[in-house]
Amino acid sequence: MNQRQLFLQHVAQTSSSPIGLEITSAKGIHQYDANGKAYVDLISGFSVANIGHSNPKVIEAVQKQAAKYMHLIVYGEFIQTPQVAYAKLLTDHLPSTLNSVYFTNSGAEATEGAMKLAKRVTGRSKIIAFNNSYHGSTQGALSVMGSEYWRNAFRPLLPDIYHFDYGSEEAIEAIDSSTCCVILETVQAESGVTKSPKEWLQAIRKECDEHCALIIFDEIQAGFGRTGTLWAFEQFDVVPDILLLGKALGGGMPLGAFIADIKLMSTLSYDPVLGHITTFGGHPVSCVAGKAAFEVLLEEGLIEEVRSKEQIILKYINHSKILEIKSCGLWASLRFDSFETNKKVIDRCIEKGLITDWFLFAPECLRVAPPLIITNEELAKVCELINEAIEEALS
Repeated sequence: MNQRQLFLQHVAQTSSSPIGLEITSAKGIHQYDANGKAYVDLISGFSVANIGHSNPKVIEAVQKQAAKYMHLIVYGEFIQTPQVAYAKLLTDHLPSTLNSVYFTNSGAEATEGAMKLAKRVTGRSKIIAFNNSYHGSTQGALSVMGSEYWRNAFRPLLPDIYHFDYGSEEAIEAIDSSTCCVILETVQAESGVTKSPKEWLQAIRKECDEHCALIIFDEIQAGFGRTGTLWAFEQFDVVPDILLLGKALGGGMPLGAFIADIKLMSTLSYDPVLGHITTFGGHPVSCVAGKAAFEVLLEEGLIEEVRSKEQIILKYINHSKILEIKSCGLWASLRFDSFETNKKVIDRCIEKGLITDWFLFAPECLRVAPPLIITNEELAKVCELINEAIEEALS
């Protein structure tokens, strides 16, 4: 059997039509297939590779830590320098009330932990979530996912979850004294890069404060400079009670986190003891990789260039078949008239050496989210190739 046949037979599949490229190496903004063909990564591993692939500082950190030790014991029992150092660095760049980090294996697990924390702190169960939101695929995260299409096959799910339209007044009005928390993405990822209305987000914060409910911001995709600021919530002048991170958090290694004030987080340590626990969360190799990647992001000034690169996308991608372009930093969606049209363009992009995809709740939209290290010249060339792919696919 060839590799594709082995892949299809022995690796559990998530759809009947995976992209199916056999990638053998990756460096910078490129991935390379088994034939040596280079592809520009316009997905960034779904916002994982914000500083690109195979950064030498990240590789060095991983190699050094792997030579010292890897897994030692279940999370939270030993003092492990990689966890401590990364948690300190993260909280140094967050508001003072976000000072305690619980490391998990993934963003979905961060969602699960945050939901438990909110219930534990408030003693309530009512959760307000939003249509077209994505917070992970585990059963708790799936319960707050904003699509009945994906939820329905796995019911019964968690009770007392209420979904509203993103940006709606009804969501604000639904916050009351029985509300445990409101969970939302500051920029909705899978609806095609939908930015929250600033006044709406501030109104949710105010209503949560009045009813002693918590607000959870999911920045699993939006964090680490993707939107033009280190954290997207900086653009709204609202601070969450709990922050969810993942994707770029691990610098290419699996890592997630939920972050809150230590007074809130401490409630998970008693009644019951070990109220939340993980074996591999905060793995030392993942933590050193994430810390090294975060330092590269900060030291190389990549975030300062994001908004000017956003303007390159808006200026140079200009085909008449595009019905709408939505963007937030180096993150954009190109809307076509249907999924079928979009799929033709995606396939042609891949043929031309551009790895892109559609959005979970906006299948008619094409994703543009390259690593933040992409140069202006490289980005302008990408835009030219996208225009060409549209013309060739739809002519």
